[in-house]
Amino acid sequence: MRRRLINSTLAVVLIVIAVFGISLVIVETRTITSSAQDRVESEALRLVSIVDSRLVGDEAITAGILRAQVPDERYALIEIEGRPPIEVGERPVGDVIQSTATGEQGEKVTVQESRSSVTAEVGRTLLIIAAVALLAIVAAVILAVRQANRLTSPLTDLAETAERLGSGDPRPRSKRYGVQELDRVADVLDRSAERIARMLTAERRLAADASHQLRTPLTALSMRLEEIALTENLESVKEEATIALAQVERLTDVVQRLLTNARDPRTGSAVSFDLDEVIKQQVEEWRPAYRSAGRAIVSSGKRHLQAVGTPGAVAQVLAALIENSLMHGGGTVALRTRVTGNQTVIEVTDEGQGVPPELGARIFERTISGRNSTGIGLAVARDLAEADGGRLEMLQAKPPVFGLFLSRTTPKTPVDDETAGPTVR
Repeated sequence: MRRRLINSTLAVVLIVIAVFGISLVIVETRTITSSAQDRVESEALRLVSIVDSRLVGDEAITAGILRAQVPDERYALIEIEGRPPIEVGERPVGDVIQSTATGEQGEKVTVQESRSSVTAEVGRTLLIIAAVALLAIVAAVILAVRQANRLTSPLTDLAETAERLGSGDPRPRSKRYGVQELDRVADVLDRSAERIARMLTAERRLAADASHQLRTPLTALSMRLEEIALTENLESVKEEATIALAQVERLTDVVQRLLTNARDPRTGSAVSFDLDEVIKQQVEEWRPAYRSAGRAIVSSGKRHLQAVGTPGAVAQVLAALIENSLMHGGGTVALRTRVTGNQTVIEVTDEGQGVPPELGARIFERTISGRNSTGIGLAVARDLAEADGGRLEMLQAKPPVFGLFLSRTTPKTPVDDETAGPTVR
């Protein structure tokens, strides 16, 4: 493309120079020839008037007297009746420019000039025109090269940007070139790079979230299946199978929820549900793990509360908090439900050392963890809570207290069991 731009520009310049240069040469040649002819005619008229005046005054007319009136490059012949011809200057040879004038006394004055002087002047003019044309060609080459570089260099950059996008590097360059069309292409590529970067980030985030959120339920499901394989009691097999099927349904809900959040975190499917069932299911699911660690998990607070949200998402939030207490906390883990204003609150606390001061509110940021863990669980839990219009907060650092706030509906038969004390599950 660069060569084509240069060649096309040069072709246009050469055509313009040829058309206007040839016309200029013709015009200048005619002008110079006409000017030389006019000079010779003017010289002849001037000389004949001088001769007339001297004849009238009866003065002498000689070559020496008239020599000063004729330029060196011209030749003059004065013919007076009854007198010999008078020659002034050297007669030119070859092609000449000539003019003859006749005076009032009948005398004749002929002035000649060699055409070589006209040819020399025409040659000088042609040389000037050729020099100007050469300068025009050089300037056109320089401009063509600069313009070609200005157009081809951005195209090369844009091609490299597109190649980087295709190779998986979606960083936008935000580089502009001062050419409207090229800048528009650069804008489109930058916007595409940003979209690709967001898509890749969402895909990687989905993979990390899915890996983290499915790890513990799959482990629990594996343990259930092992118990089924080892037991010979038909009733135990049915019971464990029923629990395993329920866990599979929850895993399906987790995957669906993760996919929904990956497409649009604001999309929710909140419904009114019984909070006791979700809490009971989570306590039962985590009970074996806490027993293996020599710890307990209990629940207390108001019963028969109705909350607005997605049961699967709420279960995943509680699972993340319970797992966080199992890994980083200590002692008994307590789930307590209460009501504040138009919201239902589920508090999860343990008897551990709490959240280090240097973490503070950053505990919900991705990759932030007090120990050697992924730092994804609490971040995913917060996203799940916010997707249904709720929120997840750290209410207290030592001992650690996390609160899940959900919108609530008025239960049909509210029962206050807050004074009944904790229930060990």
